[in-house]
Amino acid sequence: MTTTQLPAVAFLGLGAMGAAMATRLAAAGYPLRVWNRSRPRAQAFADAQAAGLVTVCASPADAARGAAWVVSMVADDEATRAVMLGADGVIPTAAPGTVIIDASTNTPAMARTVAEAGQARGVHYLDAPVSGSVPQAKAGELVFMVGGEAAALTTATPVLEKMGRTIRHVGPSGSGATIKLVNNMLSGTVSAAIAETVAVAEAAGLDPAIVHELLSEGAAGSRLTRSKIPKMTGRDFAPQFQLALMEKDLRYFLALAEQLDRPAPIASLVRSQYQAARRADLGNLDVAALYLQVTGGRRPDSA
Repeated sequence: MTTTQLPAVAFLGLGAMGAAMATRLAAAGYPLRVWNRSRPRAQAFADAQAAGLVTVCASPADAARGAAWVVSMVADDEATRAVMLGADGVIPTAAPGTVIIDASTNTPAMARTVAEAGQARGVHYLDAPVSGSVPQAKAGELVFMVGGEAAALTTATPVLEKMGRTIRHVGPSGSGATIKLVNNMLSGTVSAAIAETVAVAEAAGLDPAIVHELLSEGAAGSRLTRSKIPKMTGRDFAPQFQLALMEKDLRYFLALAEQLDRPAPIASLVRSQYQAARRADLGNLDVAALYLQVTGGRRPDSA
């Protein structure tokens, strides 16, 4: 009995989120052509997977060769521009008909720029950022917010289904990036409010377990109260979503709001808190580390 091998997927960016997503694809039997800015991380990922299923590539262009889909999970507009449009990028190299699934959090303008460049070469680009962090990525429970052509999304759906539980087409190119910035503005603001709440509750001498239970079950209860309160009270700042990335997303949101001539005073204040925390060397910790900024605490690894 023979089995048909699935088409190859190129995967760019193997940070905490990217590695978890790529692991889901490898487990589903997709041959992966992986690239990461730090090659040792890509090699470590390949070594951890089934033998022969993962090929480590020298560049994004190399990864895209022979792949039916390209999934990208990089940090920001600058990184996206390099991996998509650079001399060794995907767009100049990918074969016509290739579908790019860009799960990075970029500005809508960057998404539209890459989509236009792809269209000129017959390559389909979807801006498909995600809601969820590392636990959801590992469990295949991400929510994909997709901008771009509906037909390209149909082609990409089998791959997306291996990584997420919800796949929603938002609209044309840039729409996925837009709703992701809106989502992260709300998420970042709620996390900042939780940090202040925990700080006051602790100062008042309340039992952290009771605070967690009642706030999570109350009117403001959410996945954030359930996940971030224990991280703050337990001083667990191992990154699920890095603080520096949230600060970047809030900066992108504010730029979008300015372009649309919409005031965003709350987002501006919250972004300044994250900016101060990043400048205090908390950027590579979880968003929950904003608690340290609120309380004047130090990094857990400080002397």
